[in-house]
Amino acid sequence: MSTAQTQATSQAQGPALAHMVFFTLKDNSPEAKAKLVQACVKYLSGHEGTLYFSAGTRVEELTREVNDLEFDVALHLVFKNKAAHDKYQTHPRHLKFIEENKHNWKRVRVFDSYCKAQSFSP
Repeated sequence: MSTAQTQATSQAQGPALAHMVFFTLKDNSPEAKAKLVQACVKYLSGHEGTLYFSAGTRVEELTREVNDLEFDVALHLVFKNKAAHDKYQTHPRHLKFIEENKHNWKRVRVFDSYCKAQSFSP
């Protein structure tokens, strides 16, 4: 399949969907943050239809007025379309992640958006 055909097929299935999750932890020790990042990698990476995955801790030295300082761990996923996102939401690994980690969540904020303009670089 040519690049143009791949792009046409992808566009027919809808735009990419960005799923950004910001966790504020009850125990926000360095060990607890690292544990959640590792759980993200274990349970949330490698899902079918994922174009991009990353998980990590907030950059604590960036404290400008515009920086949101009310989270400890960030999860970033970009799915090829909404259907891939929806499949991920009900996947047993995603549900296991929630079950094993929600006890330490003080607050979880989710930001979902369509990626009408996108560029992925290695």
